[in-house]
Amino acid sequence: MSKIPSIAIVCDWLESYAGAERVIEEIINIFPQAEIFAVVDFVAKEDRGFLKDKPVKTTFIQKLPFARKFYRHYLPLMPFAIEQLDLRNYDIIISSSHAVAKGIITSPDQLHVSYIHSPLRYAWDMQNEYLEQSGIRSGIKSCLIRYLLHKIRIWDVTSAQRIDHIIANSRFIAKRIKKVYNRTADVIYPPVDISTFQPGTKNRKNYYITVSRLVGYKKIELIIDAFRNLPDEKIIIVGDGPEKKKLMENLPGNVTLLGFQPQEKITSLLQEAKAFIFAAREDFGIAPVEAQACGTPVIAFNAGGAMETIVNIDRENPTGILYELQNKESIINAIQIFNKNLEKITSENCRNQAEKFSSATFRENMKNYIEKSWKTHIAN
Repeated sequence: MSKIPSIAIVCDWLESYAGAERVIEEIINIFPQAEIFAVVDFVAKEDRGFLKDKPVKTTFIQKLPFARKFYRHYLPLMPFAIEQLDLRNYDIIISSSHAVAKGIITSPDQLHVSYIHSPLRYAWDMQNEYLEQSGIRSGIKSCLIRYLLHKIRIWDVTSAQRIDHIIANSRFIAKRIKKVYNRTADVIYPPVDISTFQPGTKNRKNYYITVSRLVGYKKIELIIDAFRNLPDEKIIIVGDGPEKKKLMENLPGNVTLLGFQPQEKITSLLQEAKAFIFAAREDFGIAPVEAQACGTPVIAFNAGGAMETIVNIDRENPTGILYELQNKESIINAIQIFNKNLEKITSENCRNQAEKFSSATFRENMKNYIEKSWKTHIAN
């Protein structure tokens, strides 16, 4: 860039460190001069390392009653709030959005590039699932929420038309963006810190593993049911969440639910496992990539991001098995296929596949994309 542009990074809400925050961290690494904006910022002082201790400019929702605990309840106000951010002094605005951040208002002289993790899930194709899990499928409250989601959908589509360039975190999300916004998105896979995950010894132990938050859509119960019918196989489940108590009930003897574990323990378990089992439909899915970084094959539901991060057994240099149906029978069948093809899936193949999704790869791709977009923007 001949002129050093001023840059703003806009995100939805800052509260913890997860996938969306990893993207923010790496964008800051690319553009350390950038300033940060968010709807709210409740990240604890000791956890702000990924923000490089930068101050965050927030919206009025930050100061509303009980916002720290219930900021998501203010979702109906967030479209209005995000539009009030004053970004006049920036040449380039990079939004990282899974809700409303992409809805910022910019001028024709400014470049707005939005990295979209997903269109607002519970306003679109996951609306009914969201209402069902919340126990509000019917009644006056349900009608009110459905109406609010209807209004949010209208704003969501309208605001997406203001973006100059859209980046999706996978081809799966690019298809969703095309369906919802009728916009074409380029794909840059999110950063996975594979440097903390290294292949272990070649002597694998006789157990499978899954690492997941214990929530409904992760389909951990399907994995447990599958192993209930595979008494000669063992699986270790790592993770915590609201489903833990239910999953612990009538747990078969060949299933071990460890709950939360420190990162060092998770890495060690991944390095020694036969394979990683994955049953969710994820937009991208970081855990299967982390498993492959440890040289561990992945057995996953053939949907969402898994279709792009795992090389199926019928392709060259395979890294796992993709099964077609999200049920226990398909998982059982996939495990049986895996056991018959152990020699075809190597630790080297798995690690090489994971390298494609490294943080370094993300930084290079993102930097090149922003620089190219800016040059085109100022030329026009």
